Amino acid sequence: MSNNQSAPVVQNQPAAPVAAIETASTAAAVQARAQVEARYLMALQQPRSLMAVRARLLDRCQSPKFAETARYSKPVGKKPIVGWSIRFAEECARQLGNLLIESSVIFDDAETRVIRVMVTDLESNLSYPTEISISKTVERSFLKDGQTAIKQRTNSQGKITYLVEATEDDFLNKQNALVSKAIRNSVIRLVPGDCLEEAEEVIAETVRNGDAEDPSRKAKKIADAFYSYGIDPTQIEKVLGHSLTKVSAAEVTLMRSWFVAIKDGEATWAEIVDQFTSGAEKKD
Repeated sequence: MSNNQSAPVVQNQPAAPVAAIETASTAAAVQARAQVEARYLMALQQPRSLMAVRARLLDRCQSPKFAETARYSKPVGKKPIVGWSIRFAEECARQLGNLLIESSVIFDDAETRVIRVMVTDLESNLSYPTEISISKTVERSFLKDGQTAIKQRTNSQGKITYLVEATEDDFLNKQNALVSKAIRNSVIRLVPGDCLEEAEEVIAETVRNGDAEDPSRKAKKIADAFYSYGIDPTQIEKVLGHSLTKVSAAEVTLMRSWFVAIKDGEATWAEIVDQFTSGAEKKD
């Protein structure tokens, strides 16, 4: 190169990763749209038969194992509220078919995450959207070493409860529980009311017949399930007012509905104890 020849000028080029990200985002959107359109098409080509859905669902309700997990009971006000469990809604979704269930994060910061959950009936194009706000905190009865409480309160048992920052696992469990409940509520709305009424009758009969066979044995199994959640059998006996060996079939059904409520995140053991011991519920 001669002394009179100038060096080549290097111009700034657009960042390749930006273009790649945009291309990937567009491709993902196109793919998602194609998948949804394909599901709508399949739903129109293979519509459900409500009579067949009813028959299959009622058949499942005759299964003791399924019936025992289909309903929950939680304390609200002076009377307990009985409702459908997440497991029952999952079975309804399977039997209905042609449903599109989606969840997406629409807001997220250091304190809160907001998720939109939507259940769509692909045959009628009927959607039930729900937005759930999830705080990134959890309540604990004690603080671990080095853990700092955001705030504290005294619960109904007179014990101090601490509000702390949720760990990744704690938050994920909390999020999954709330999303599952939102999906459950929307799916149940898509099941015909008369079908739900029949299912409730079959479930009640199935559970009643099963619990009447050997209430004491059933109570022990439920007590074992409670123990896995840190609830000792003596705590259950204190609420019932007698030994688990003397339970009635109705009390077994009641105990099971408590456990389903706790498992689904509908109630806590402390809330159940408060209502039952306050006289709001009556033992059979």
